[in-house]
Amino acid sequence: MAIGIYFSAAGMSAAKYDECIKLLKKAGAGNPAGRSYHAAFGPKDNLMVFDVWTSQAAFDKFGKTLMPILQQLGIDLGTPAVMPVHKVILPAPKVTSPGKQAKGPASRKKR
Repeated sequence: MAIGIYFSAAGMSAAKYDECIKLLKKAGAGNPAGRSYHAAFGPKDNLMVFDVWTSQAAFDKFGKTLMPILQQLGIDLGTPAVMPVHKVILPAPKVTSPGKQAKGPASRKKR
């Protein structure tokens, strides 16, 4: 069952969040298996995070990498709110017709 996880870590600045993302990528966990959606939002001096995960087990596995990084950065997540996800609605993928090609960089005319 998919779960939604909401973190409201007191004082998580945009700079600390960005450093956390950098360290996660360096650890090979920038796009972890099982995470369907991630959003960081709020004021730059107090960001919050909302994730959707395919299961609690997938999140727990990611947590083994995440938690030491958060401790290193002095971020205390407190107790996250974890809830079952009823539905996720995503925009429909854009479909391009086979005859249309993507436009490249504008070409310069010779003078």
